[in-house]
Amino acid sequence: MMKLALVTGATGFVGANLVAALTQTGWRVRVLHRSSSRLHALDGLTFEPALGDVLDRDSVQRALEGCQVVYHAAGVADYWRSSRERMFQVNVEGTRHVMAAALAGGVPRVVHTSSAAALGIPPAGRPATEAQTWNVSPNRFPYGHSKHLAELVVQDYVAQGLPAVIVNPTVILGPRDVNLGSDSLIVGVYKRQLPFVLPGGVNVIGVADVAAGHLLAAAHGRVGERYLLGGQNVSVPAFARLIGEVIGVPAPTLVLPRVSVAPLAALTGLASRVSPWPLPVTADLIRLGAEPFYFDPSKAIRELGLPQTPLRQVVQEAFDWLVIQGYLH
Repeated sequence: MMKLALVTGATGFVGANLVAALTQTGWRVRVLHRSSSRLHALDGLTFEPALGDVLDRDSVQRALEGCQVVYHAAGVADYWRSSRERMFQVNVEGTRHVMAAALAGGVPRVVHTSSAAALGIPPAGRPATEAQTWNVSPNRFPYGHSKHLAELVVQDYVAQGLPAVIVNPTVILGPRDVNLGSDSLIVGVYKRQLPFVLPGGVNVIGVADVAAGHLLAAAHGRVGERYLLGGQNVSVPAFARLIGEVIGVPAPTLVLPRVSVAPLAALTGLASRVSPWPLPVTADLIRLGAEPFYFDPSKAIRELGLPQTPLRQVVQEAFDWLVIQGYLH
């Protein structure tokens, strides 16, 4: 009899790739999704639908019946202030419902998809590890704060006996990014929509490695531990240059000077207050974009065997998918 896994958030970038990885390794997959969910991230994949919502505890309880593993990848990663209330509702209270249902249902293993953002801002001059604790004003980084609070919920249920493991992906690139999250940077470079780049840094990992990291965490992760699912650390200007090299388009050469970050953020904040619709970036995101968000994934590499696809290959695979899907027209 095939093993059964429940995936929440399967209509999103990480969740859809997780469904693909599970089915490729012989799992039956049950997908919790709302009746209004768009399922095109799951095109070509075999799964068992379970109508429900992480905000409806009873629907989660029904969906996880008979499952050996629950992968809780549902979350709102929308940085716009207008959806802040929903972001906290889904990311924190939704996590509470899933963990409570898993504990009540006696699920043997739970993997909670957090984010490197839950660690806050790495210390200057060195990559952050899983030992780092939240160090940012909640108002400065609402998304990261919501993921931090969700981790506290998970740890509370671990203390009650839930066999849960936390994974913290960094910046993710690759196929099935139907809502154009991080892949939008490739689109921006290709269409020459970026007049400048910010002076910060990022850690980038391929989505196939992130999906593999989830399966490895379920198989080998220690209960109550967090694992950074990361790849290569790279400055934003160097990352933009690499994207340009891979896709054959000149990357933006203007790097916003650090002294210009605060004034630009202030102007963006003013614009967001008078704009009738949300802006694609917030003042907080601009400030954060000047920080070196470098992370050390060595714990996941050592304990889980997290794969490390070269960054150039990660960019190429993401670009190829964007071309095939028509995002670059």
